[in-house]
Amino acid sequence: MTLVAAAACILGACPSGSFAEDGWPVHMAQTLKQWTLDEVHSLPDDGNKYELIRGQLFVTPAPTPDHELIAARLDRILNRYVEAQGLGDVFRPRAVLRHAGSEAEPDIMVRREPKRGTPWELWPIPILVVEIISPYTRRRDLTDKRSFYLDAGVAEYWIVDPEQESIRSFTVSREDIAARDELQWHPLGATEPLLFRVPELFR
Repeated sequence: MTLVAAAACILGACPSGSFAEDGWPVHMAQTLKQWTLDEVHSLPDDGNKYELIRGQLFVTPAPTPDHELIAARLDRILNRYVEAQGLGDVFRPRAVLRHAGSEAEPDIMVRREPKRGTPWELWPIPILVVEIISPYTRRRDLTDKRSFYLDAGVAEYWIVDPEQESIRSFTVSREDIAARDELQWHPLGATEPLLFRVPELFR
């Protein structure tokens, strides 16, 4: 068992589906343990990202340079627009979305900030959450996290896919959108939409 697996099993049980998805032996996921936030927060700070979605622990290794380059480019695009429209702030890890006993650490969030000292669980729900998928996170981003974010009230959820060079947009009020050329985002309260070319992220 590697260091990451040992850290995740420190409390006496290995996490479920995420390890099988990410290339770990399937026999490690036979017992479905329901984790708590206190247990997750007690895990060692070893450079991995630990998230808890409806009792299931997900462990993600440090991001690749390509992942961070895409995130930085999208961060610049969003920051200009969010500031100009007065929509709040653009957050990157290690900012978290904590809701109903779950805690996710999206690659990018747009949310309004409350007064200082407010705990994460009392922060406003983000108006946008973005995940940049990788072989480690594809299934969870498309299923577990999509369901969690939309059920939590996130207005719009984007999945950035470097392999397909596309962005998929999800909301509860319309059909999903897959954009490879241009993507438009017009959040509630904005006077005009954001429109940008998707290929700019992958050049």
